[in-house]
Amino acid sequence: MKLADQHAPQTHSAPARRRYGATALVSGALIAAAALAVAGCSSGGNADSVALSADSGNSAQLSTNLAGNYQIVELNDTHDLTFNQLLGINDQGIIAGYFGSGAAGHPNKGYALVAPFAQRDFLTENFPGSAQTQVTGLNDHGVTVGFWSTQNNASMTNNNFGFYWLNGRFHNVNFPTNDNANPPVNQLLGVNNSGIAVGFYTNSGGLNRGYEYDIRTNRFLRVEVPGNFHGTAGPSLTAAAINNFGDVAGFYNKTSAVVDAFLRLHTGTFITLAYPGATMTQAFGVNDSDEVVGTYTTGTGNAAVTHGFTWHAGTYASVNIHGASSTAVNGVNDEGDLVGFFTDAKGNTDGLLALP
Repeated sequence: MKLADQHAPQTHSAPARRRYGATALVSGALIAAAALAVAGCSSGGNADSVALSADSGNSAQLSTNLAGNYQIVELNDTHDLTFNQLLGINDQGIIAGYFGSGAAGHPNKGYALVAPFAQRDFLTENFPGSAQTQVTGLNDHGVTVGFWSTQNNASMTNNNFGFYWLNGRFHNVNFPTNDNANPPVNQLLGVNNSGIAVGFYTNSGGLNRGYEYDIRTNRFLRVEVPGNFHGTAGPSLTAAAINNFGDVAGFYNKTSAVVDAFLRLHTGTFITLAYPGATMTQAFGVNDSDEVVGTYTTGTGNAAVTHGFTWHAGTYASVNIHGASSTAVNGVNDEGDLVGFFTDAKGNTDGLLALP
């Protein structure tokens, strides 16, 4: 993925991040109350009670249990109301995301967002000296992860370097290999409470290689489809999320033409997830109950439409915001709160918080 494909002018500072302890609220009703309190103000928030759709389809795997009312809150940093994506949420209700499409002149700029979600609660987080930064994931102990770039090219083909932020310091993380793409691509996408981050790099053949990175020991471990070889062999795979048990979610090329999601349990069991009837399925988040969230695509070419989904214990549910042309779910916490983004009637990409 290129920097804008994960589709973030201020400088992040340690004092701003110390506000976490003072302002963080637990998930669920308290977050909903805080979000409703600022809906429609300078945060760009719009709140209403909307039913997320559940596609009953023809498959016994599909469920309608998500069709009840969710509290839907639109959360956008006013620095760019045309493009915001929320990519992760922890159990304290702190959200990771970014604004800016990544097009030339509209760089990605990262942030962490804390309750009560007013504009002042978008805490900027940008790798020092970077042209672009995305904050993609976070844990419950103050660690955030993401990736940054020195470039903001018109082609949107930019170098990417992974990072984690801890105790007021940024740390660069890149998988140790001599088989990098040109420009190089490394991204960290998720992190658990033990300090195990997951992400991927792209090799010279254009294939993604998933990995885990242990922040405590600085050690890397590959994430692969069972039975495949290291290095240039095997399918392209992206490790996108990890829970506190070490279960990893992401997506991979099942064939050259088919992309499916996966959940790899810490026991080594590898579960392929393919939303029924979809042309592509990608997982971006997983919580400690092994609830997996992500996107699936129906149709192809100009007729392709992106939908969000949840999966738990073999049951899929579709997540679509009414009136949106596309919906994506990127993160889920242990309360079942969802974050992601959707495309509105004006063509803007808006940050999405969905509270059960």
